[in-house]
Amino acid sequence: MFKRSMGAALAAAAVFLGSGLATHAQDGREAEILGYHQLCDHGDRRACVRFGMLLQQNQDRAIAWRRMHPEWFWWDR
Repeated sequence: MFKRSMGAALAAAAVFLGSGLATHAQDGREAEILGYHQLCDHGDRRACVRFGMLLQQNQDRAIAWRRMHPEWFWWDR
């Protein structure tokens, strides 16, 4: 179990750093969300769930994120 979660964390970091998104993130929380969004786009269902949870936990920043990343909120269109 630990190896699987560690592997997922390393994969997330590799996707995040390899995609060049680190320069676009405003803070650590947004960087984490961007990483989960990328993994979700590549079919990782757990990353999709975590992505949704992080969006929900950060409602105070949601308005700014909706303007910056409308693709995250496809269900509101």
